[in-house]
Amino acid sequence: MKNKNNYDYLLSDLTKLNGVGKKTMDILKKKKVNTIFDLLWRLPKSYTDRSLVTKISDLQINKVQTIRIIPAKYQFPRVRNLPNRVNCSDETGKIDCIFFHSYEGYVRKILPLNQEVTISGKITSFKGKYQITNPTYVSKDSSLIETVHNKYSLTEGITEKNYNKIIKQILENLPILNEWHDKEILERFKNESWNESIIKLHDPENIQNYKANFYQRLAYDEIFASFLVNSEIRKKIKKIKKTSKKISDNSYNQIINKLNFKLTNDQKKSLTDINKDLSSNSKMFRLLQGDVGSGKTIIALISALSVINSNFQVALMAPTEILARQHYTLAKKLFPENLSIELLSSKSENLDKKRIINELKNNKIKMIFGTHAIFQKKILFNKLGYIIIDEQHKFGVRQRKLLSDKGGDNCDVLLMSATPIPRTLTMSVYGDMDVSIIREKPNNRKEVKTYSKLETKMDDVIKFVKKEITEGNQVFWVCPLIEESKKLDHQSSVNKYMYLNKIFPNKVALLHGKIENDEKEEILYKFLNKKYSILVSTTIIEVGIDFPNANVIIIENANKFGLSQLHQLRGRVGRGNKQASCILMFKSNLSVNAKKRINILKNSNDGFEISEEDMRLRGFGDLLGFKQSGAKNFRLADPIQNEDLFILAEKQIKKIEQENINIEKYRPLLKLYDQADIINDIV
Repeated sequence: MKNKNNYDYLLSDLTKLNGVGKKTMDILKKKKVNTIFDLLWRLPKSYTDRSLVTKISDLQINKVQTIRIIPAKYQFPRVRNLPNRVNCSDETGKIDCIFFHSYEGYVRKILPLNQEVTISGKITSFKGKYQITNPTYVSKDSSLIETVHNKYSLTEGITEKNYNKIIKQILENLPILNEWHDKEILERFKNESWNESIIKLHDPENIQNYKANFYQRLAYDEIFASFLVNSEIRKKIKKIKKTSKKISDNSYNQIINKLNFKLTNDQKKSLTDINKDLSSNSKMFRLLQGDVGSGKTIIALISALSVINSNFQVALMAPTEILARQHYTLAKKLFPENLSIELLSSKSENLDKKRIINELKNNKIKMIFGTHAIFQKKILFNKLGYIIIDEQHKFGVRQRKLLSDKGGDNCDVLLMSATPIPRTLTMSVYGDMDVSIIREKPNNRKEVKTYSKLETKMDDVIKFVKKEITEGNQVFWVCPLIEESKKLDHQSSVNKYMYLNKIFPNKVALLHGKIENDEKEEILYKFLNKKYSILVSTTIIEVGIDFPNANVIIIENANKFGLSQLHQLRGRVGRGNKQASCILMFKSNLSVNAKKRINILKNSNDGFEISEEDMRLRGFGDLLGFKQSGAKNFRLADPIQNEDLFILAEKQIKKIEQENINIEKYRPLLKLYDQADIINDIV
C-alpha cells in the first residue's frame, strides 16, 4: 500500500533512495536536482525498445539489441588493462561479451556458465565475430530487460540503467496525494489525479505528448501554484496599513505646465492608478510597464511630487549612475526651485556624501536619486514614503518582497520597466504586483524608420552616416562580440571601431562589457555632450539612457539578436524631435526565422506586439532579460502553448480572492511547487 499524503518522501533528500550514494547525489545536485520531487521533472527524451529478443544470426551491427545467450567459457587475461571476455552462444551462432574494468567475481556472478542469461546492449563486430562490450543490462530474469527503457538526459557518471532504476523506484513509491483542485477544474483534465499524471509523464509512449490531459493537469498545477503564491504576497502587502498621501492637482499642474507635450491616455490612466494607491490606506506595490520612450519617468516624477507635498521623502534608484543623473536633471527642470533634491553617486565628493547622508536623516532632502547604493545600511531616511526603481525587470519575486519591506509600512513601491512582455509572462513574472501599462507613445515622438541592408552594401551605409554627422546627428553602431572570434563569423566591436576610426578620425568611441564602470560612464558622458559622433558598442547600451541627439543606430549581424533585444536597441534613438533611423545589417544566407524577425521589426514599432512574436519564435526562456531574471522558468508550462491554462488559473485566483476562500487545502501544492522560495513567510 502506498503512503497517502507522504509529502515528506517527495521533498526528502535523494539519499533516501536505494542505490543513490554520495557520488550520484553530488552529480545530480550539479544539475540542481536536490530532492526526489526535483527528479520527477527530469523527463525522458526518447526510449530504447529492448522487448524484442533477437537471435545471434539476425543481429545488426551498431544497433541496441536484446539476446538470450548461454555463457560457455571465461577468458580472464593475466595482463593488466586487457578486458575480461566471455564466449557465449545460442542455437544460431556465437558472440563474445567483453567487460572492461570489471572483476572476475562480478563477471562469474552475472554470467554463470551453461545457464541462460538475457543481455541487452550495442552490438559490434571484431575480426568477423559479434561482440557486445559492457552490456547495459544483464539478468537471468528476462522480464527485467525485455521491456521499453526510457532514455533521459543523463548526467555524466550515471548510466541509463541506474537512472531508470532510480526513476522506477520513485514511481513505485509515489504517494497518493489528496486532491487539491475543485471538481470543475478536475473535469477540465478528465479527472486525472496528480499521482496518475506523474506516472504517465514517465511512460515512454507519452514522450512529448503535450496535449494530453495528464500533461495539461501538471502544467496547470505549477501555473496555479505560482499564481497562488503571488496572490498571497499581494494580499499580505495590501493588509499593511499606512498613512495615506494627499494627492492634489497642484503637484500635477506644477509639472504639466512645464512640459511641451500633453500626456497620452495611457499615461493619464497609469497616473490615476498610482495616485489611487498612494492615497489609499494600503501599501502600494505596483509595476509601471511601458514601451521604450513611452514616458514612464514623467509619471513617476508627477507622483513623486505628490508624495513630497504630503511631507514624505522619495528615493529613485536606477541601474546606472548616468541614468540616475538623467532622472535627477529632469527633476531639477520640472520640480519647484525651492525643493531640496540630491544625486548621490560614486563621483560625489566625500564631504558632499556626508552632508547628503546627514540631511536625508534630518528630512532636509526631499528626494534622492542614485544607484542601489542609496539603500546601503548607513543611509537612513527620516520619513521615506516612496521608492521608485527604474529598469529593474531582472528582480525576482523574493528580491521584490525584500524591497517592499525595506521602506517600512508607510513606504509605497513603484517599479518601472521598459521591457514589454506578453500578458501570460507578465502574469507569471509580475503576478505579485499590481500592473499599469503604457502602450501609447507621446504625440511628438516620431516612429523610428527601420531598414535592412546586406553587409556587402557597407559603402552605402558609410555614405548615409557621413550625411547624418554633417547634419549634427550622432550614431550608435552595435556589434555582437567584443573581439574577433575564430568560431563565430560576427563582426567584433573592436575591429569595427578601428575600421570606423580611420574613416572618422577622433570622432569614434568604443564601449563594451570589459571596460571598467567608471570609464564606461565617462565615455557615455562624452557621447552625451557630443565629444564623439559615433559610439561603437556591444549590447550594453540597450537599457534606459536618453541620448536626444543620437538619431541613427546600426546593428551588425541583426539576425543574431532576438526581436525584443533589437527593439530595445532601436529604442536608443528617436528620443528627440528629428526623424530617426535603424539599419539592420545581415549576411545573405539568412534562416527563415531570421527573415521573419527582421520583417516583423521593419513593420512594427509596438514593443508588446514584438515581444509576443519574439516569444512565439524563440520561446519564453530566451525572451530579453528573463533568462537571467529572478523568475524561475516553469518545468512544463509554456506561456504560448498553455495560454488557456494561464487564463484558467487567473480566473480561479480571482474567485479565491473575491470569495475569500481559505487556501489551507492548497498547502500541499504550495509546498511541492515552491516557486517563489518564500512560501513559509506567507502561508
